[in-house]
Amino acid sequence: MRWLSGCLFGMGLLGLPPVQAVDSLPASPTMIAVRYIDQDPGDPPYLTRILVTPDFMRMDEGKDGGDFVLLDRRQQKVINVMHGNQLAMGFSAGKLPPKPAGWKPVLEVQPAATGTQRFSLTVEGVVCSEGVAAQRAAPDVAHAMAELKSVLAAMQYRVWKDSPRELQHDCDLANQVWESGATLELGLPLEEREFTGRTRQFESESKQPLRPELFRVPDGMPVVDAPS
Repeated sequence: MRWLSGCLFGMGLLGLPPVQAVDSLPASPTMIAVRYIDQDPGDPPYLTRILVTPDFMRMDEGKDGGDFVLLDRRQQKVINVMHGNQLAMGFSAGKLPPKPAGWKPVLEVQPAATGTQRFSLTVEGVVCSEGVAAQRAAPDVAHAMAELKSVLAAMQYRVWKDSPRELQHDCDLANQVWESGATLELGLPLEEREFTGRTRQFESESKQPLRPELFRVPDGMPVVDAPS
C-alpha cells in the first residue's frame, strides 16, 4: 500500500509525531484458510474451503458468492446460507440422548510420518473412519471443525432416527453423533476415508487477511431456526 506509506511519511515531515516502527504497529487481523479435495462415491471430486477466525468458521466450495455454512463459535450456532432459496437455516446445539448400552467404539492411533498420526475409528469391527492427522497443523481449524460437528450432532441423530431401518448405520452415529470430535482431537485431517466411501484429501493451508464480509449472512436474507 504505497500511497498510505507516502502519506504517513509526509505527515512526519510536517512536524507531526513520527511514524511508529513497523514492529510496534498492531498486526492486521487474519483468517486461516484450509482447502480440501472431497469426493463422494460415484461423483467427481470437489473443493471444500474452510475459513476460520476466533469467532467464526465458514465452509464453502471456494466461491465467495456461493452457498456456505457459517459457524458462530461464540454463540454455538450453525447457519446454512442457500442463495437459490434466498433463505438461511439456523441450527443450535440440542440435547443428545444417552449413549446406547454396550456402545464401545475403538479409536486406534499409530505414528505415521513426522508430526502425523494414522487413526482408525471402528464400531463392532466395522471401520467407520480412517486417515491421517497432523496435531500441530492449524490446530484452531481442527477445533472449529469439531465445534461444527458438536452443534449439529443432535440434528444428525434425528436424521438417523427418522431414516428407514436399513439405512441406519452405527458408523453414522460414530462419525456424526457420539464420537463426532474424536478423530479431530488428534489434529487437522490430512486424509480421511469414511465407511460410505467418501474421501477427503488436504490440499493447502494459509493465513490470509481477514475479510469480515465472508462471515455474515447476506443482507435481507431471513434466518429460519430449525428445531434444536
